[in-house]
Amino acid sequence: MNNVASILVLVFLALTFLQSGYDKLFHWKDNIAWLTGHFSKTVLKKKVPLALFHVLILELISGVLCVVGAIELFVNEGRTFAFYGGIFSCVTLLMLLFGQRLAKDYDGARTIVIYFIPAVMVVYWMN
Repeated sequence: MNNVASILVLVFLALTFLQSGYDKLFHWKDNIAWLTGHFSKTVLKKKVPLALFHVLILELISGVLCVVGAIELFVNEGRTFAFYGGIFSCVTLLMLLFGQRLAKDYDGARTIVIYFIPAVMVVYWMN
């Protein structure tokens, strides 16, 4: 079996983004309440619901592309969906990183880097 590492990283990213998207969908009000306070001293303070919606959409797209990419890689060694899953994952994480830096949550920003590394690995491997 080829591409085991790639498939495992894609599954990791898929689980990360689909679980996060699920949490945002089913705990929307709690997320809005927490994030409103988190961004209260930033330019995003009045745009939290819109920003969260954008992140939710990107997380769901990233997660689905990573699932399809892992399946495609396993079935016929195709790389297209995995590549775009990696790209969308990187873009999503960069948006999250920007938000954390804007809110001066440097520990949160540091945590996002941990997820960014495997996402970049997927892009590199699938390119």
